[in-house]
Amino acid sequence: MTLISIFIVTLIGYLIGSISFASIIASSQGVDIFKEGSGNPGATNVKRVLGAKWGNLAFVLDALKGFIAAGLPLIAYEGDNRLAVIALIAAIMGHSFSIFLKFRGGKGVATTMGGLLALMWMVLLIGISIWLILFFATKIVALASIIFALSLPVTAYFVFGHQDPRFYLSIILMVFIVLRHRSNISRIFTGKENTF
Repeated sequence: MTLISIFIVTLIGYLIGSISFASIIASSQGVDIFKEGSGNPGATNVKRVLGAKWGNLAFVLDALKGFIAAGLPLIAYEGDNRLAVIALIAAIMGHSFSIFLKFRGGKGVATTMGGLLALMWMVLLIGISIWLILFFATKIVALASIIFALSLPVTAYFVFGHQDPRFYLSIILMVFIVLRHRSNISRIFTGKENTF
């Protein structure tokens, strides 16, 4: 792992992540996603505003961003998890602070899931199971996403141990996702959070 390789995967990861499929899909339907629903340019808001078909498409495409960003370094650098971790973090930063949207963006959950599929599918599988249980129990996407994030380092610790770079990635992802849901947490505690 060299400085050049770190720069390359960071730049590519960020640019991939910066592609806002939620914004593109909404615009194609004549909708300004920043002015509708929660105002968040993410798959959940697209689903809320435009329906399941478009929302699910945005989710899949956002997840694909994470999968490609993390997967490319694994191929190009012979399975180097460290570079894949860096690339995924860059992609999530791009998704959340897109250079194409004046550094605005979504909350990064779908992109995180796509990257985890490439890097640690078992951790993702357990996290998705938790997400689904909570979503169907509460109908609150934000709550399911927050608990999903909290589950990542716990699962990664038992699967990989505390010295693997993927464990540290899971901690970073947990903190980032929870912080991106600060407003949702406030609404959850006041009973004002949107439900499906």
